[in-house]
Amino acid sequence: MAEEKKEGVCALREQGFVAGSCGVSAAGRKALACQATLRQKDLSWERLISAVHLSRPENYLSIYQSGCNFSCRKCHSWYFSKNAEGEWYTPEKILQACLKYEQGVTLEEPRSRATAYHAHDTCRCCGSCVLAKKKSSLCPGILETSAITLSPQGFGPARNIVGFTGGDLTCQPQFYARCSELIKARTKLWVLIETNGYGLTPQNLDMLQKAGVDAFWLDIKAYKEDVHRWLTGCSNDWILQLPEEMLRRDFTVEVLSLYIPGVVETDQLAAIANLLARVDVHIPFTILAFFPEYRMKDHRPPSLDEMVDAFAAAKARGLKNVRLGNTGVFAKREEDVQFLWQRVGFGSF
Repeated sequence: MAEEKKEGVCALREQGFVAGSCGVSAAGRKALACQATLRQKDLSWERLISAVHLSRPENYLSIYQSGCNFSCRKCHSWYFSKNAEGEWYTPEKILQACLKYEQGVTLEEPRSRATAYHAHDTCRCCGSCVLAKKKSSLCPGILETSAITLSPQGFGPARNIVGFTGGDLTCQPQFYARCSELIKARTKLWVLIETNGYGLTPQNLDMLQKAGVDAFWLDIKAYKEDVHRWLTGCSNDWILQLPEEMLRRDFTVEVLSLYIPGVVETDQLAAIANLLARVDVHIPFTILAFFPEYRMKDHRPPSLDEMVDAFAAAKARGLKNVRLGNTGVFAKREEDVQFLWQRVGFGSF
């Protein structure tokens, strides 16, 4: 039976944590995300979902959620994560989407690869093998063309993973837990939650572990607390402890951070890499290139040299699996791609 939600009570405060930066716009008014985009009807949880489809370049079924407990200045999904919009989904409706998706899975991955990071190992999502009938020079050469399918965001395989993305309300984990219970009972899909980590208290982690959640994509926005608070409205004190807490509970874990010139640069990315290496040198770490969006449109993206330097610094801290992402932001020419190939290696971008 679903656990009842206590109206007007912050679940984080009840556990001794600080409430997030949870405001969203709902029908022209400010509201709390957990009240405007999450609800209970007859003890059944419902979540406001913006879209459900096979995403690229992650190559898995993504559930795009409205409502978030962060107010990120750089948010690229602000139009639905900070605005209450979409369709109400019960866990049972999520299950139906997963059952339909599973019928079209073209690539079976082990649980250890239930990540966005490992998607690039098998496909670059260029579509060349379908559109030009030949593989590009960057193709890993692993998949047959028959494994490539078209989705709203382009070509690639359909991996046996379902990911919750967009807004984040893991501070109210009951909906995720119930979804995971149903998905694990009725499908062979891995369950991944893309998260800012703020709501993943020890109690909530334990609930999600018991429900069968397999993996977390942890977005560490910054290493310095003051920078993190400026970017998101919240502290990162607990978030920096999460990689160890997650691995202790046998979750598959990957970490992502953005390179934002003048805000989060090589020093902080190296510090995050060092933190991860102290936990487990094999944790996958993706350094994404920032591009101007939302309330940070006046900030520039990083250069090719800046991204390569950040990569080298992360590797120097001992991490075995480091990748650069959003390559098109900083490597626009063929010579840039060749430079990347030489400096970081084919499998690292």
